[in-house]
Amino acid sequence: MTKLLDRAFDRIRALPEEAQDVLAHELLQMTGEEQPVHRLAPDEKASMAASMEEAARGQFASDGEVRAVWAKHGL
Repeated sequence: MTKLLDRAFDRIRALPEEAQDVLAHELLQMTGEEQPVHRLAPDEKASMAASMEEAARGQFASDGEVRAVWAKHGL
């Protein structure tokens, strides 16, 4: 461990446990060990379920529909 990292950990150890956990999660995310969890809102869950049902039925947007959405958003 580098001296700088060791010094940072000494400072972190002096913080309240909650702050230590926040920093630990950040470090783990930065190193790729821990991925953030995104919780879907109820409307997002419903939209996702509807999309999955459409996909299961083979209902996908046509190329023209996709281009129209892109154009609407300036893409």
